[in-house]
Amino acid sequence: MSGDQYGVRDQDGWSQGFVVPPMPSAPPPGPADVWRAVGVGLLNLSGLGLGYALIRRPLLTLLCWVATGLLLFTVLPADPDGISGATLVVYGLFLVLAAVHGAFLGLRNRLVWPAKSPLAIALGVLLLAVPVAGGLLYETARKEAVEEMLLDRLEKADDLVRKASGESFGTTQSEYRRALTAYDDLSTDHPDSRAAEKVPDRLKTFYTTVGASYEEQEYCDAVAPLEYLRTVPQTVSKQDLGSLTTWPDDRLATSLYECASDSLAGGTAGWQDQFSDLLTTFPDSDQAAKVEPDIKTAVDKAIKAVGGDDPCTAVDQLETLGSQVKALPGEKAGVADALAANAGRAEGSASAGVYTCGVDQYNDGDFAEAVTSMNDFVDANKNHKNAPRAKKIAIAAEIAQEVPEAGKKLPTTRSGGSITVTVKNDSPDEVQVMYTGPVTGTFTLKGCGGCTSYDWSSTLNPNFKPCSGSKNYPQRTISLPVGTTYFLHKPKGDSASSPASDTAKLESGYIYTECAYVTTGYGLNS
Repeated sequence: MSGDQYGVRDQDGWSQGFVVPPMPSAPPPGPADVWRAVGVGLLNLSGLGLGYALIRRPLLTLLCWVATGLLLFTVLPADPDGISGATLVVYGLFLVLAAVHGAFLGLRNRLVWPAKSPLAIALGVLLLAVPVAGGLLYETARKEAVEEMLLDRLEKADDLVRKASGESFGTTQSEYRRALTAYDDLSTDHPDSRAAEKVPDRLKTFYTTVGASYEEQEYCDAVAPLEYLRTVPQTVSKQDLGSLTTWPDDRLATSLYECASDSLAGGTAGWQDQFSDLLTTFPDSDQAAKVEPDIKTAVDKAIKAVGGDDPCTAVDQLETLGSQVKALPGEKAGVADALAANAGRAEGSASAGVYTCGVDQYNDGDFAEAVTSMNDFVDANKNHKNAPRAKKIAIAAEIAQEVPEAGKKLPTTRSGGSITVTVKNDSPDEVQVMYTGPVTGTFTLKGCGGCTSYDWSSTLNPNFKPCSGSKNYPQRTISLPVGTTYFLHKPKGDSASSPASDTAKLESGYIYTECAYVTTGYGLNS
């Protein structure tokens, strides 16, 4: 080592020289000091590298700053999920290594400041507040990030409700369910959050939005949403819902009644299911008490319609109404007997109304339908006052299917006359003879045992006269009034012969004979 050289002269006159060494750049190593080492280690635990700085290790100090800076860059801004475990472990290991390494270096290296080790220890302990305070501040920031995240979830749920508002419930039900799930998750999983505090108000908005059709008096549209709202307590706790738990009940009862009542009055389908739901779900409600009077009014209206312009439609409605009313569950509501009485009235009036329907069909020329209606009426009402005439109308309608002229007038129950007409059967088939005109009736002639069918060509012969032989033809003589009578000879049983008709203009002073026979290929003739 070089230095400045100085000289002095001694008493003998000799000069002597010596060298002064330069000042060191750092304090020379001192004796080992454990307390100083502890102080340096504690100062490095702050993450600022102050231990390294006080023993003049600038590069190591810079390394601590870089590590702490990387940590801050990684974790800020605060994330709701917090700092990852790996990041904390790595940074924690770094601080421990820095503390141990700093303590090792501080064991024999003097501090620039402070001079005393206890003061360095106190300073190190004091500066430990830096990472502790940083952690607390970060946790506060993280909690705020969580709050913001939850508020964002709340806003997204609100957006779902807003977008679904005004749309058909059938197409937006999934959006409502997602929003409700989000509200419930906020309330259940984060009950102390600011978002959870807003959930009760949001649920009120949710209910009024889903049930908006009710407020608009669109009762049929309101049924499905209100039924859905009654299921919400299965998802959201009743404590969170409060009074909303029963909010839909009266509204649903009203909607079911109003929708069903309008459908019943208008003759449209669906009212039976809605009345059934009302009587089953809300049997003691005021709305349920209105069901039976509405049913009675509908039955009265349908009965009155039988005498109107379209009795057949009215009969169909009465039959349908009777079966529908009979199926209503009136036991819980205490109206079972009243409903059964209305169902009986509807079915009884429908049965009786078949006669009116048959008359209308006959007058309109729908003879086949008239036959069916009148036969059904007679089968169901054998002792009804109109049964005898219904039988006559059925006969006339069957004849009119072959001879339309026969159906121009509605037959009466008149019988007998001044002209004798004998009807014989010259065919092997049993024959039902039907006739209508001033008098309407029917009877059956047995088949002729020795008779056979005629070749159709023989009927072209001017001298062709069936029923003129010596055979014992089955026959019957009836009395008819003057006028035109239409006959129909209809083979019975399994005969393949076709019915045959004949028109007779009866006049006084004559005796008439009708003959039924069969021609090959052309069926029964007269």
